[in-house]
Amino acid sequence: MCVSAAAAALALIALPPAASAETERPAAREPYGIALEGFAYPYPVHLLPLVNDGEQVRMAYMDVAPTQPNGRSVVLLHGRNFPSSYWAPVIRTLSDAGYRVIVPDQIGFGKSSKPQGDLHFDTLARNTIALLDHLAIAKADIVAHSLGGMLGVRIARAYPDRIVHLVLTAPIGLEDYRLYVPPTPTEKILENEDKLTAEGYRKQLESNYALKLPPEQVTPFIDARFNIKGSAEYQRWLRAFVSSAQMIYREPVVHEIPLITQPTLFVMGADDHNAPGRANAPEALRAKMGQNAELAKALAAGMAKGRAEVIPNTGHLVFLEAPGKYNELVLGFLAAP
Repeated sequence: MCVSAAAAALALIALPPAASAETERPAAREPYGIALEGFAYPYPVHLLPLVNDGEQVRMAYMDVAPTQPNGRSVVLLHGRNFPSSYWAPVIRTLSDAGYRVIVPDQIGFGKSSKPQGDLHFDTLARNTIALLDHLAIAKADIVAHSLGGMLGVRIARAYPDRIVHLVLTAPIGLEDYRLYVPPTPTEKILENEDKLTAEGYRKQLESNYALKLPPEQVTPFIDARFNIKGSAEYQRWLRAFVSSAQMIYREPVVHEIPLITQPTLFVMGADDHNAPGRANAPEALRAKMGQNAELAKALAAGMAKGRAEVIPNTGHLVFLEAPGKYNELVLGFLAAP
């Protein structure tokens, strides 16, 4: 899908007009709810009731049926900083190819509940399998991005009989960040995230993710994050968001990757050097972090059925930056035995 079509599929929200010189001031943001009420998704959203650690929660998901089914299902797993709506171009590609496409927001993210307790990959893995059970899907392929790649690894390891193929799209977690970054108190992360501005966040995305997207295509990610600040429940959203950062740090999966038995494809952006927590690492260690394409190639070489593909001139959002090549790689891989 071309960039313009991808942008349309993401339901881009127009920026407000610039203020005049006489009244120059930041434009007011229309508040979203912490379940992204007010933020449009490209397909109908359903809710699955669950219980996580004794707390009643609801998992939001899209279930997109193909017009000409091939009898197979794909689960798309989103990253930490993105609502699952950003998968819209990939949903269309897979659906057109005959796949039923299941697109959850994990608990703590997007339109799903923001729990009071900590987030854990094992809990998110169980939730995802519970969703497949609810939909009567015995086996599925997983296509995951960023933090979703860490979750995809955990699901493939914990439920090997349920997952056929695993696609890890610019995943994080290809190294153990505890080897570089000292433990960071939750309150410090809360403080740093709370004081981040929308423009600071845009710069953070551009630098951390080596984005090659036009600014208007990044705007929905800014809106999805900062329009929540007007919600009366913003502090609860913020704590869940920070819990996901601690989950990445405390629950590494890189040691499990060589043990995956399913066919696994890494699709990496050559310019993606994202490394969560790098800013908190000693300066001497920062340059060693985030060599993601090389890490993926080394890990794939040590797997029973691993393969790594690196797309040049792309960053962390490789499926939006190079959709033609990405779709070709993923569809070819899923079609193979």
